[in-house]
Amino acid sequence: MSSSIESIIDQSEHRNILSRIMNVQIFWVFLAAVLACVALSLYTDTFATDRNLFNVARNFAFVGIMAIGMTAVIASGGIDLSVGSIVVLTAVVVSTFMADGYSFWLSAIIGLGAAMLVGAFNGILIAYAGMPAFVVTLGSLSIARSLALVVSDNKMIWEFGPDNDLFLWIGGGSTFGLPHPLYALTVIAIIAALMSRWSRWGQYTFAIGGNEHAAVLTGIPVKRLKVGIYMFSALTAGIAGILMAGWLGSVTTNLGQSMELTVIAAAVIGGANLAGGEGNALGAVVGALLIEVIRNSLVLLHIDPFWQNTFVGSAIIIAVAFDRFRRMRTSS
Repeated sequence: MSSSIESIIDQSEHRNILSRIMNVQIFWVFLAAVLACVALSLYTDTFATDRNLFNVARNFAFVGIMAIGMTAVIASGGIDLSVGSIVVLTAVVVSTFMADGYSFWLSAIIGLGAAMLVGAFNGILIAYAGMPAFVVTLGSLSIARSLALVVSDNKMIWEFGPDNDLFLWIGGGSTFGLPHPLYALTVIAIIAALMSRWSRWGQYTFAIGGNEHAAVLTGIPVKRLKVGIYMFSALTAGIAGILMAGWLGSVTTNLGQSMELTVIAAAVIGGANLAGGEGNALGAVVGALLIEVIRNSLVLLHIDPFWQNTFVGSAIIIAVAFDRFRRMRTSS
């Protein structure tokens, strides 16, 4: 009798675990990515090739790195429209200093510093001046890209001084058959996941997004934390900008254009709630993976490029609609 009761309890616990897993948006997004990969492998001769999978891994890593920073911003109840411009500003600053003979590492520090200054600018106006995040980051989108035009004199930069080969290797090289941006994504995702789960910074970020007024009343330094969150988002965009420039082997002022839309899409598809209070690094990575698989499949299937953003936009709407439906079921 007791063994049968224990068996029933065990089955109930397994069902509860399975139910919790299936109610997590990231599970369905990952499943969709896997099914898309299987379907493309069966119906095309080019998707499962080593070269194409290498390209998919590298390209989704760029978006994934930025989506991790964007997820933190969205989880805090904000939005950052400036990340695409921060990508090009960082790349231009780094390449300009390298072309003048400075080392890659010093140039990278200066470039990331420039990116974080833009993030600090956003955060200060949003947190201390009380300006809407949408307006501030939309403005800094134009400012950062304009600064990139000024610094580069609107010219392509393709000579990177004495550390040219190192720069190209870091952004465009591979180790053990995997592109270097994928290693960077892995490290950043692990750090971000640990921070969001175990640090006060992560817990406070979700608290601000869940209820900012309550967070203020409990003594959380909301304003200072918001500045740090936007600086973190800018830092991830800056890292992606350096890696992208090293991969391309040249820097033009249209680098990163409209990437903010793809990054926001990856964060939302990965489970970040635009109302704030939810999101995680793993979800951002999986969301970026799904978007890149969709983009790659559209190219391989020879879909008109003018239609490609329609599919990405539809994926965002479906993800948000699914999340809302799941919440309605949970609350009922």
